[in-house]
Amino acid sequence: MRILAVIFGIVLILLVALDAFETIILPRRVARRFRLVRLITFVIQLGWKSLGYVTRAGARRESILSYLGPLSLLALFGFWAVLFVFGFALLLWGLALPLNAPDKVISFTTYLYLSGTTFFTLGLGDITPLPGVARLLVVSEVALGFIFLALVISYVPVIYQAFSRRELRISLLDSRAGSPATAAELLRRNHAGKNVEELRLLLRDWEVWCADILESHLSYPILAYYRSQHDQQSWVEALTVILDTSALILTGFDGLADEPARFTFAMARHAVVDLALVIGIPPTTGVNRLSAAEFAHLRDVLAASGIHLREGTATEQKLAALRE
Repeated sequence: MRILAVIFGIVLILLVALDAFETIILPRRVARRFRLVRLITFVIQLGWKSLGYVTRAGARRESILSYLGPLSLLALFGFWAVLFVFGFALLLWGLALPLNAPDKVISFTTYLYLSGTTFFTLGLGDITPLPGVARLLVVSEVALGFIFLALVISYVPVIYQAFSRRELRISLLDSRAGSPATAAELLRRNHAGKNVEELRLLLRDWEVWCADILESHLSYPILAYYRSQHDQQSWVEALTVILDTSALILTGFDGLADEPARFTFAMARHAVVDLALVIGIPPTTGVNRLSAAEFAHLRDVLAASGIHLREGTATEQKLAALRE
């Protein structure tokens, strides 16, 4: 029994350490299916989304769902800490290491208490290890606790810096494309066809934003669950608007910022595909994302502002193919 406890404790410590390393330090996506961070994120999402979706749609639901990202982050830190403490307690108990303790009978709860006070560096001194392996393990746990605390302190500001960069550009989109934002409104407000250079600069800025979204959300996937600060704003919506705008320029106009639109579309599509893999959203097929009636309305809205799409059904078909 104690041998199994030692083995399980070592495996648990190594598993949590690897999970924390991959989540906080490793700056790339991990393809392995089983990860502790995915398990805890899934459980939190399932419970919190269920609570949100039983609430009537509106501001209250949005308020509830806005807690999902920060709560997932706090739950993840707590989950790692508990598993570290439990793993070291199993290791100490399994080795039956001698302790200087006021308890007449040293049980697993005694080792669990020692592990908890050691990991969180409380240093109460009521239970101490005797010289030998016990002291080595306790010192190792103290070092791990300090490293864990340092990583948590450094991780949170990085997350919120990336969130701030993302939201700044989304807030600027409100004046450029309305709220909720649409591709037609973005083209209309930016006078497509009248000031082509301004449109080119705008698309280049959004190409950089898409690259930043891809980099930050691949490195820190939990950012995907941080909702935008304002109602009717979303990073997914902003990404969709940029994709739609680029697709419209590529298919509906002649010589209107074609090159920046092509680069921006490629970068935005890359971000969508990779982030869908990270979040675990499968592709959908056979969905008509733009009906003939909607396309006719889009054409009328743009024409009313002096922006004329190419005539014929080829434009509509090409646009539909790009948006699949």
